[in-house]
Amino acid sequence: MGRGKIEIKRIENLTNRQVTYSKRKNGIIKKARELTVLCDAKVSLIIFSSSGKMSEYHSPSITMTEILDMYHKYSGQRLWDAKHEEKNLEEENKHLSYMLHHQEMAMSGNTRAMENEYHQKERDYHSQMPFNFRVQPIQPNLQVTK
Repeated sequence: MGRGKIEIKRIENLTNRQVTYSKRKNGIIKKARELTVLCDAKVSLIIFSSSGKMSEYHSPSITMTEILDMYHKYSGQRLWDAKHEEKNLEEENKHLSYMLHHQEMAMSGNTRAMENEYHQKERDYHSQMPFNFRVQPIQPNLQVTK
């Protein structure tokens, strides 16, 4: 006896939704593998869960980059271009420079604060000690034993 048809709509129960996602994801990856083996097809599959976790499959005979290059060639659509990548790199460079500058400033400030704290503790230590303990000359033992 076969399964009954289900209404295709969002599953409201979180636990049921996660279980269904996991089972169907594994099922579609299994089908992609079968298609690769049975038909010698070049298959690429990328799945993002609602939490942002990525799952992927691609035929062992080809890389994801090669699949995307084939997509560009046959569809005529560009997923990205050099101009877009250059802009992203510039933005990342600006952000990293900003972060580095702030870390250098913080480190510089921390170094000064540590030096000030050390000198303050040293002054406090000496001001609390009696004078006779502050300076004690070291005298060698002049006795000779036979």
